[in-house]
Amino acid sequence: MIFTGRNVEQWPPLPLSEWQETQETLHLWTQIVGKVKLALTPFQNEWWNVAFSSVPRGLTTGLIPSDAGAFAVDFDFIDHTLFIHASSGRTESMPLVSRTVADFYATFMETLHRMGIDVTINPVPTEIPDPIPCDTDHVHCTYDPEFVHRWWTIQLGIELVLQRYRSNFAGKSSPVNFFWGSFDLNATRFSGRPADPPKGAPRFMQLAEQQENFACGFWPGNVTLFGVTLGEPALYSYIYPEPQGFSEAAVRPAAARYEPHLGQFLLLYDDARRAASPADAILEFFESTYEAAATLADWNRSTLERTPPTGARR
Repeated sequence: MIFTGRNVEQWPPLPLSEWQETQETLHLWTQIVGKVKLALTPFQNEWWNVAFSSVPRGLTTGLIPSDAGAFAVDFDFIDHTLFIHASSGRTESMPLVSRTVADFYATFMETLHRMGIDVTINPVPTEIPDPIPCDTDHVHCTYDPEFVHRWWTIQLGIELVLQRYRSNFAGKSSPVNFFWGSFDLNATRFSGRPADPPKGAPRFMQLAEQQENFACGFWPGNVTLFGVTLGEPALYSYIYPEPQGFSEAAVRPAAARYEPHLGQFLLLYDDARRAASPADAILEFFESTYEAAATLADWNRSTLERTPPTGARR
């Protein structure tokens, strides 16, 4: 399948109501794997060290150090298998099938132990209201491979859009990250100026919001730590701190809107997928909301932006 941005198959429907139980279970599985990465990798600014990256078949932790050598954990959403690849040459796998979070936790941690990777994590999920510790969670147990594959297909398409979006920014910017805490795909740009972190926010947010930034990405609409739920997938964008006038800014496409309870602009995924070119509509949303934010916040756009080179590399 080639991502032209126009084929209907690339942008399948994803009503949260039809895969919410699967989404919640998978979210918790990614948290277990993510907490292992958090425990073993050195801190990078904005918590980039904990994020997962997209690969053609799903998501990967990337390289993780351990006393037994380096390893990586890959979620394969085509064959629906979790792989643990070690620098020793050893590979272990777990099928991604319906099972309780507690069972996934026990099996995954035991598999790491057999591979000589011993790590202790806090089993309590983050950024989820009323969390159940993962090692005792027998409630969440659903895995529907069809909907997981739909979600991953959409994320892969948006990943490729975000790669295009990132190409003209010369300032500090993040890779395209999948954050397992909030279960969203994200790319962030920075003005180069400091910012006061939001008062009363959790520690991870205090560290992540110490600089002026503009963030955008894709969120499936699940409930977050702050009790916010959209109930349907959406593209999002926001700036921190938010300049006066941002919420009233004229952005594109016309279906985009500002949601005061989130403090973000949203373009519902269903609106994007109905466009003649969903990929172009999503790119237009990211670029137009950034332009409004950076202009209103008086970012030094002449320094931060550039025209990407064209033609063959020399």
